[in-house]
Amino acid sequence: MDDLDRWRLVLGRYAHEQLGESAGEEERRREEALDFLYQREYAGRDVRGPDDTSSDDGPGLPELVAWLDGVRELFPGSTAEVVERHALERYGLVELIGDPDVLARLEPSPALLATVLALREHLAPEVLDVVRELVRKVVEELTGRLQLDVRRALTGRRSQHRHSPMKVAANFDPRGTIRRNLRHVDPRTRQMVLADVRFFERNARHLPWDVVLCVDQSGSMYSSVVHSAVMASILSALPAFRVRLVVFSTEVVDLTPVVDDPVETLMSVSLGGGTDIARAVGYCAGLVENPARTVLVLVTDFQEGGSRRDLVRQVKRLAESRVRLLGLAALDKDAKPSYDREMAARLAACGMEIAALTPDRLAAWLTEVTS
Repeated sequence: MDDLDRWRLVLGRYAHEQLGESAGEEERRREEALDFLYQREYAGRDVRGPDDTSSDDGPGLPELVAWLDGVRELFPGSTAEVVERHALERYGLVELIGDPDVLARLEPSPALLATVLALREHLAPEVLDVVRELVRKVVEELTGRLQLDVRRALTGRRSQHRHSPMKVAANFDPRGTIRRNLRHVDPRTRQMVLADVRFFERNARHLPWDVVLCVDQSGSMYSSVVHSAVMASILSALPAFRVRLVVFSTEVVDLTPVVDDPVETLMSVSLGGGTDIARAVGYCAGLVENPARTVLVLVTDFQEGGSRRDLVRQVKRLAESRVRLLGLAALDKDAKPSYDREMAARLAACGMEIAALTPDRLAAWLTEVTS
């Protein structure tokens, strides 16, 4: 970003006449995001531009949620946190988030959930019951959508030789069904009556692996935290896995005792703050009992606020001990990464695979590395 772009961000719409509009789409979106908030500073001083069509009533909560989501996408974590703090403390937009009636009427979504959890410390105690119900609804929706795909990927492939009495559509055997029902074809209508529908059995896979999910709960990782909590719960229900869940900012919190309850997990996280990845990886290294049967999944934007040298050293040591390492720059339905590529490249050189995955692709990756 050059100096001219910085001045455009400072001046907002009032820069257009003298400096011209931004050439790039992302720069334009940054300007609009900042103007959405800081135009209130001008309005408070009775300064309005000729094209000022903003409403004195302010934004509604859906608009605010979308704006917060955009701020986290467009700006580095530290900048996004400053902007959010101004929105809450200087301009009072937290009142929208803190209205239990408004929250209860909104359609639950991961984006709304991430916003509410990030602002939870600003909310009155009477709002927390509504927040918990919101968490429950989002978790149930995500779990229902992901559970079947994840379990199918991790519990085995279909057996082409054995059939099962369990009628699961994904295991339907069309050829076997036709063979079993050839004698039920009506010669006149040439229609087959399916008296015996066949379904494949799935081969059980025994994977004595420990899975450590180490999740960054800093500002840019909100959506990934939500999906990580749901994934940890699904994985923990599979008997061949022992799942540990660790979340971190500058502090490290082990949420393994509630790993099977994603609602409680998400109510326990404290989104935002700094990032000390090295400290978190060091803690997870202490959980490793059998390196050759351990997978460490680090979900982070790799924006190390602690010792970069210590982080590289920790990852290298784990790789040398034969722990399988995966660094995820994003774990959500979109898998759109925004991360420190230089730091990620250094960790990749030490033996950590780097990717941005949707939850079902993470399950496929686990299947590959533990086969």
